[in-house]
Amino acid sequence: MTSLTGTPLFVTAIALVVIAVLLPLLLWGKARGPAVVRVATRALMVVFAQVTAIALVFVAINREEHFYASWGDLLGTGKYVTAAPDLGPDGLGGAKPAEVAREPKVRQEFRPVDGLGGRVRTTELDGKISGVKGDVMVWLPPQYDDPAHKDRTFPVVELIPGIPGTGKSWFQGLKAHEVLEPLMRNGTVQPFILVSPRAMLLGNGDTGCANIPGKVNADSWFSVDVRKMVVDNFRASDEARTWGVAGYSAGAYCAAKLAILHPDRYSAAVSLSGYNDPGQEPSSLVAKDPELRRAHNLKELLKARPAPPAVALWMSGAEHDGYLSGTDLKALARTPTTVHAERITGGHNLEAWSRQLPQTFGWLSRQVKTP
Repeated sequence: MTSLTGTPLFVTAIALVVIAVLLPLLLWGKARGPAVVRVATRALMVVFAQVTAIALVFVAINREEHFYASWGDLLGTGKYVTAAPDLGPDGLGGAKPAEVAREPKVRQEFRPVDGLGGRVRTTELDGKISGVKGDVMVWLPPQYDDPAHKDRTFPVVELIPGIPGTGKSWFQGLKAHEVLEPLMRNGTVQPFILVSPRAMLLGNGDTGCANIPGKVNADSWFSVDVRKMVVDNFRASDEARTWGVAGYSAGAYCAAKLAILHPDRYSAAVSLSGYNDPGQEPSSLVAKDPELRRAHNLKELLKARPAPPAVALWMSGAEHDGYLSGTDLKALARTPTTVHAERITGGHNLEAWSRQLPQTFGWLSRQVKTP
């Protein structure tokens, strides 16, 4: 996979800009030939300068925000879905949760992630249930490798990025590990294992964390395969009370949705600038069909549950960027479902979401239990 965030591409982009600046200085007055040729030559130099400048800005922003990890992500040509059978309403394909848990352990090899320090590691997971094959990033809290905690089992928060976005967005963009590590050390936030799986599974389209037979089983990727991999490789439990899920933008919708649908897998969800109607994301796959769009609206999902799910939801954002979605769900929620709606300022951006991490993870520390 060719990286769009690596140093070689960044250095190449800078070099091309330098060349684009020098060319007119050195060759503008030396253009030869008929007038039309001279004009065309100079026009090409100007266009080259503009294109390289735009390319450098894109590469620099993408390195910082990590919207696209590879050319495949950018062009929508990445192949991450190997199969998409109909897995049924629970996303398990007819298997019982206990049967999935008894499946052979999924042992993975992890490697450090460039630019994020040794504690953020990544692996390529072949999801046996979902038919999705993609990267998953994991960060372990400071207590994990402390000999004093060698027998301790840790709670987990699954982190879902927006669209476009990669698992690295949570660490390089929101700087979740940098913000939360000192809070975990001083006890303000309990030590969580942070797990951020690939969310862009079908080109640049937003799966809405849905299982769509014949297309993708994104729900089962997040809520079954990734969870099992974490439990099989780290000191973590598969109990719902020990798992939370958080997301921003399109990932916020996913986080709330996964918690509402699977209270047997998650006990709490944080939605940063999310929404209830999947149609608010232009690239949403479920929104392309009116009936599917209605069925995947969080309000409809909450009302359709046979019993109110035992989950806690945090939904924050500006008035029309998450907050009113939260108040709408809060009006529908019935015990034991709880919804906290928080109005914030700062816009729809990574900096605003990063500033909310101390508060939201403090809240998660009260909702998600230590095994």
